[in-house]
Amino acid sequence: MEQKITELIIHLSHSHAQIARILDAERQVAVRIAQIIHAIPDAEPAFDGTDGLIESAGRINKSVVSYLNSIAELQEAMAENLELVVKELKDQDEE
Repeated sequence: MEQKITELIIHLSHSHAQIARILDAERQVAVRIAQIIHAIPDAEPAFDGTDGLIESAGRINKSVVSYLNSIAELQEAMAENLELVVKELKDQDEE
């Protein structure tokens, strides 16, 4: 039984590592977009007027929100998985 729990923990840690890599890639994209936006001159940007500028800012905001939601989902998944592992270990100790 301990072997199965150990294998489960190893599998979960690999899954979490992969999720973390994906989130890091999304973070890097969001950071790069923010850097590009910061480099845009304040005077007379060429975004097809105000509508284009608002649309671009909206896309950046969506990227940031998406990244933050991904982090929240990762934390929830890790908490659920850890809860199951702790429960199994607790049951194992009682036996």
